[in-house]
Amino acid sequence: MRGKLLPLAGLYLVQGLPYGLQSGLLPVLLRARGLSLTRVALAKVLYLPWLLKLAWAPLVDTRGSLRAWLTLSTAALGLVCALLAALPPAAGPAGLPATVAGLLLLLNLGAAVQDVALDTLAVQLLEPAELGPGNTVQVVAYKLGAVLAGGGLLAFVPALSWALLFVLLAATYWLAAALVWAAPALRQLPVHQPQPSEAPLRTLHILQDLLAMPGTLWTAGFVLTYKLGEQGASSLFPLFLLDHGISTPELGLWNGVGAVLCSIVGSSLGGALLSWHWQPLPLLRSLLRFRLGGLACQTALLFHLDGPGLRLGPSAALRGAALLSLCLQHLLGGLVTTTTFTLMMRCSQLTPSALQATHYSLLATLELLGKLFLGTLAGALADSLGLHLCFSLFLALSGLPILYLSLAPSTLA
Repeated sequence: MRGKLLPLAGLYLVQGLPYGLQSGLLPVLLRARGLSLTRVALAKVLYLPWLLKLAWAPLVDTRGSLRAWLTLSTAALGLVCALLAALPPAAGPAGLPATVAGLLLLLNLGAAVQDVALDTLAVQLLEPAELGPGNTVQVVAYKLGAVLAGGGLLAFVPALSWALLFVLLAATYWLAAALVWAAPALRQLPVHQPQPSEAPLRTLHILQDLLAMPGTLWTAGFVLTYKLGEQGASSLFPLFLLDHGISTPELGLWNGVGAVLCSIVGSSLGGALLSWHWQPLPLLRSLLRFRLGGLACQTALLFHLDGPGLRLGPSAALRGAALLSLCLQHLLGGLVTTTTFTLMMRCSQLTPSALQATHYSLLATLELLGKLFLGTLAGALADSLGLHLCFSLFLALSGLPILYLSLAPSTLA
């Protein structure tokens, strides 16, 4: 199993680099060069390729080998980084030059193509008993890559120029591409040869074909909704603590480093529980109940603190409880995420090999949409409904997936 997990770990780690780069490091670099906050925020549009993975997933299913897709997409990421190293954005408030913005869009496109091929590799390479450890590697390595490119490199920003940063990233991608091409586990993967029986799956009704696969409709509904309450609360609770006396550096430490570490520990623990012969559905049922209890405690704490004149002093027990609640939710979130990704992969393994890339991409896109939806709207909901009603809504949304699990089809058991 180690021969499978090591290449997956390396690839998921480099796949997390673009996300960490654009969510953590790039805004700081652009702001330091004089770009307006509005222009920096508009860089989020560059994430668009991640929502369009279904457009090229059928090509990954039907053309060439996964080894070739992974090698070429990873090498292409290195090439884009090399071009970015040669084109640093000029200082000033005008915004990103069109060439730099276009290259950053290509960087996301290459990473999204690599993501489709890599998830398909995991679906095809891992045996059912290896899904727990495999998905632990997926989630933990991706988060480590994001931390390295975002928070890790932020510490070296004064010493790292734009050019040197992207030269290092280019070298990392080219090294990863060479390792992919040489990996023994990937050499054994067959080149896809379309079969006559696959032709109907490539026609006008591909989405209909995907949703007709065993367990897909139920899984699609679950991944769309299982993070709604959690994402809403995790978006607002740190800002609530900031408004009630937690300093910005302290909150950055707990909500940044502490939360990521707790999430990684939770993901690792989820993989360990799955490898100890826990089935995803029963494990999810228990974890979602724990998460609901943790969010209920956090909501009760918010109700207590959201009064006139109440502040979190440096020695208050409530301060420790609030920070502990923050980390606990990330720990439980990591547990739930790894178990859910294992369930998604199991569902995709039930589909024909000619549809697995497209099928998993559909589930992953819906999972991302579900997380983005309430995380994006949380601020507007808080402003219009107030924090009390808003967190009550988040609590109700966190309870819905527990009820939804009772409708799970037997094919996923």
